Amino acid sequence: MAFRFIHASDLHIGRKFANIPQAPDGNIRGRLMEARHAAIGRLSDAARDHGAAHVLLAGDTFDTATPSLALIRQALTAMGEATHVIWWLLPGNHDNMRDAEPLWETISRDAPGNVVALTDAMPQSLGDVATLLPCPVAFRAGASDPSEPLVTMASGEGQMRIGLAHGGVTDFTESGAAIAPDRDRTARLDYLALGDWHGRMAVSDRVHYSGSPEQDRFKHGRRGLCLCVTLDGPGAIPNVAEVDTGTFLWTEADLTLHPRQDATKALMAVLPETGRRDVLLRVAAKGWAGLPDHVDLRRAADRCAPDFAHFELVTDELGTQYETADLDEIDRGGALRLAADGLMEDAESGALSQEDREVAADALARLYAYVRESAQ
Repeated sequence: MAFRFIHASDLHIGRKFANIPQAPDGNIRGRLMEARHAAIGRLSDAARDHGAAHVLLAGDTFDTATPSLALIRQALTAMGEATHVIWWLLPGNHDNMRDAEPLWETISRDAPGNVVALTDAMPQSLGDVATLLPCPVAFRAGASDPSEPLVTMASGEGQMRIGLAHGGVTDFTESGAAIAPDRDRTARLDYLALGDWHGRMAVSDRVHYSGSPEQDRFKHGRRGLCLCVTLDGPGAIPNVAEVDTGTFLWTEADLTLHPRQDATKALMAVLPETGRRDVLLRVAAKGWAGLPDHVDLRRAADRCAPDFAHFELVTDELGTQYETADLDEIDRGGALRLAADGLMEDAESGALSQEDREVAADALARLYAYVRESAQ
């Protein structure tokens, strides 16, 4: 008999997104925080739409060990309203059992009947055909493989074995010792649902990271998702389908320029044409540009930035080509020209640090922009 469930992880409910600047006329942090809570509803919809009766959350449901009571209760209420599924919550490194003991006590006390806190490494029945084998994280940084208890956990004869753990299989982990990449074999698992890595990753046919249902960084370049997993029987290769759940797209674009190129046109060419309100975009400008190009690029970026949930223009790798005609636009003589010549000399000096050269180049570009704007 086939068994189907939703695998998700790393909701990080309550993340404050302090690394994203708050625009004076916007509320992007609030929108991002609300999207993390709303992911509960999207996971519920995914379960209903795909005929799954269980949602397995592989750790870091909450971003910190001490979320507010309102944050906890609202999340539990949202899960409780999805009466067609049972939610299985595994402590991860952010909401581990030691640091977040009051959190898990609150969940155990206040959770509705369809929410189960997996605070013990004990087998849990998923009906007549499958057993859930959870590995809750005890400490934020452990010294051993957090999935090791799976090897000795028992399950009913003929039942499918589903492992649930949180940690890194390879050296990208930030939460302790690595999980053995062959844990599915050594623990006789039909499927190992992992959390901790925020992007989608298939380690093997039976070992998968779902990634976060709502992304929170530029690293992965796609919207968040969950996995709909179907097991046709003990020993069968799982059928794993990706289900989109993310509202926001965090993405990056490279912009390579050369002097006297139309910087505005080049920037427009790499921007998405639709859906900008829900896109966080980082544009990395590279190559070389003259002083007028720098000014035009910055102006174009300032014009289009309000279209996006968040917009960054990074110019660390964009060099500046200086021409006499450009400096003449600042001043052909006098104090401004002396200042411009001095800044250009510092920007190209091999005796100064990279940081000091960048400061000088930025100051020269700002001086050029100020003079050009004043002349208009």
